Amino acid sequence: METKYCKESRVVRTSRIFPNDVNNHNTLFGGRLMSHLDQVSSTSAARHSRRECVTASTDSVDFLHPVRTTDSVSFESYVTWTGTSSMEVFVKIIAEDLKSGNRKIAATALLTFVALDQHNRPTRVPQVIPETEEERKLHETAPDRARIRKERKQKSKELATFLTANYPWEQYSSC
Repeated sequence: METKYCKESRVVRTSRIFPNDVNNHNTLFGGRLMSHLDQVSSTSAARHSRRECVTASTDSVDFLHPVRTTDSVSFESYVTWTGTSSMEVFVKIIAEDLKSGNRKIAATALLTFVALDQHNRPTRVPQVIPETEEERKLHETAPDRARIRKERKQKSKELATFLTANYPWEQYSSC
């Protein structure tokens, strides 16, 4: 089986925070942050697999500190663990005060992608080899997250059997 190092899928993207990027609290819109993290994480998945990839789940996005207009924001992503066709991608979001140089972890995220073959069916991906302490910790704890992800997906499928796709106004019976 082919293997690759985590660093081979690493993507770094840094942006300034401008007035059109912020909410009424003058901090980065959560949706804007999520758009950036989707772009870098999907690039990491494609870089690791060298295939088309689809998002299977956004497992978590944890907002830890606000990102302000005096900050830049860096998104660092890489593949931390692989299944047969799936890849867990970790994204670390770092805010840097551009005047003081102080840096802090503003958010973290974990997403899962599936690599596709030319017929849009799941296909095998290389195993991943962690090197740094951070990479090893994420790699070692990934099987538990994969199990939880699988259980959560099953519960979502069960819940979906009770949901309707009707238009909202069709849910109510006339009195």
